[in-house]
Amino acid sequence: MSVARVTELIAASPKSFEDAIQAGVKRAVKTLKNVEGIWVDNQKCVIRNGKIAEYRVNLKVTFILKD
Repeated sequence: MSVARVTELIAASPKSFEDAIQAGVKRAVKTLKNVEGIWVDNQKCVIRNGKIAEYRVNLKVTFILKD
């Protein structure tokens, strides 16, 4: 039987939500071991001068705890 933990990350990109998600996953797997999945909890855009300047995502990352 395994035990999992969930941690929350916020990632951002000037390009797209997809790029922000990819950046968040890339960073998560550098630090966390045994990452099993993520889910996007929230999306938001930062507006500057009437245009989208940044895409942000709140990610919940699930990873398995090892003995």
